[in-house]
Amino acid sequence: METKTKQRNSFSGSLGFVLAAAGSAVGLGNIWRFPYLAAKDGGALFLLVYLVLALTFGFALLVTEISIGRKTQESPLTAYKKINAKWGFLGIFSFIVPFLIYPYYTVIGGWVVKYAFSYLTFQGKVAVQDGYFGGFITSQWQPILYTVIFAGLTFLIVYKGVEHGIEKYSKILMPVLVVIVVFTAVYSLFISHTDESGVTKTGLQGAAIYFIPNFSGLTVKGFLDIFLDAMGQLFYSLSIAMGIMVAYGSYMKKEVNIVKSVNQIEIFDTGIAFLAGMMIVPSVYVFSGKEGMSAGPGLMFITLPKVFNSLGSFGNIIGLIFFVMVLFAALTSSVSILEAITASMMDKFKWSRKKSAVIMSVVTFVISVIVCMGYNVLYFDAKLPNGSVGQILDILDYLSNNMLMPIVGLLTCILIGWIVKPKTVIDEITRNGEGFLRRTLYVVMIKYIAPLLLLVILLTGFGIF
Repeated sequence: METKTKQRNSFSGSLGFVLAAAGSAVGLGNIWRFPYLAAKDGGALFLLVYLVLALTFGFALLVTEISIGRKTQESPLTAYKKINAKWGFLGIFSFIVPFLIYPYYTVIGGWVVKYAFSYLTFQGKVAVQDGYFGGFITSQWQPILYTVIFAGLTFLIVYKGVEHGIEKYSKILMPVLVVIVVFTAVYSLFISHTDESGVTKTGLQGAAIYFIPNFSGLTVKGFLDIFLDAMGQLFYSLSIAMGIMVAYGSYMKKEVNIVKSVNQIEIFDTGIAFLAGMMIVPSVYVFSGKEGMSAGPGLMFITLPKVFNSLGSFGNIIGLIFFVMVLFAALTSSVSILEAITASMMDKFKWSRKKSAVIMSVVTFVISVIVCMGYNVLYFDAKLPNGSVGQILDILDYLSNNMLMPIVGLLTCILIGWIVKPKTVIDEITRNGEGFLRRTLYVVMIKYIAPLLLLVILLTGFGIF
């Protein structure tokens, strides 16, 4: 095992690992989904529930997956078999999740590239026209072209390896991302707008909606909905049950403190998510009121460009900054997803990194093209178990996020909590004599609470709960 550790690529140290893992966690979900859910679910009430879950549920699953990766020195496809020979099937599930996510994630990444390019060429006013977004995604060749650009950037970083690719670019992209998010968040507090009826709204009023809890009309069912939204967002945001943290954990050096690193990842990820809300909620409120937040997923590509347009010529600059920031966030996440499936091929079939990266990129790109065509020549409406209607992208998202990820998380809890026992992970966490203050919390979470919560998510995904 120790010999393999020396031969395996690794992050240069704790900082490289934390920035890469945080880069994986900070993605599109943090930028548009988190603010949308926060506004919908009573502002600070959602933030509080999310924070509690991050420190308990999220911590337990994150530390487990990283420990499995470092202990086995294997990627997700092969790691679980090393933990227990009869549980190799869990590795297959853990591989399928990122394999399904990556093709449609690169398509959305291509959409971000398209909008960043529009603002770079001072075409921001065109982006706000009715039907612009719909016209773009339903065209046959443009979405594929921009997907090629985004997927190509992702491929180049993964192709270069761990230290010279993933870590190197994470150390550049993540600090830049933080600066842009902080700047835009602070700027959004000081904007104001007077509508046609003479009512003036300010960014600070929007921030109040975001930060002050709203308990009016709150029912038990309403709180449960908020709880499930926060848990689902956390699940996606921290890259849990996607195989990513197992892969990244396998590149972590044995002397690095796992708990300290996980704490830093959670602080980074949660901080960016909170700042994204502070950036988007006040801006949308100023120009569109509370009803503007109901845009949901369309918020980033339809509502926000209208906000930027209302700022005049300066709005084009803000729009460019925003979409460059989103592009950075999307890129660091897509790199981690491709790395999870690339590393799995390397460990399973003993292929080289270059061969694995090329084959996985080509195969997933074919699926990406099919996803793009799902909005034109392959268009159809499919009713999902939760009652919503979607296309190919939505089906892949639903299968991975609402079904397979909860299954992987639930089975991981059963494996560690009941089959090989929590001591397997605790021993890896404390192998260098590190303290583990949340040991009791961890055992209770991994054995009892986390499996129950994951079962609820799974039942909700199947439309049962």
